[in-house]
Amino acid sequence: MFEDLIKTINQRRKSKIETSYTKQLISSGLEKCVDKLQEEFDELKEALKNDKTNVAHETADVIYHLLVSLEVANVKFDDVLVELEKRKKLSGIEEKNSR
Repeated sequence: MFEDLIKTINQRRKSKIETSYTKQLISSGLEKCVDKLQEEFDELKEALKNDKTNVAHETADVIYHLLVSLEVANVKFDDVLVELEKRKKLSGIEEKNSR
């Protein structure tokens, strides 16, 4: 699922499809993408605190906007997965103390 979504986001970045929301978001630049990610995260926070019926929808929005932001910042999701794999060998406390 993530691989397909990442591939679609990458294809939209390279496309000339101006009617694509993803293309418009990517074209707006990193700052706008990060602002949108923050907005979606705030909506997720609100849903978690209050309206639990909307949590899955808001979580999907956060994941999508995170992946778009990573794409615009030229960060490979595979690098994120490698980092997560490394952390499996450490407790959260050990990992945080190692920074």
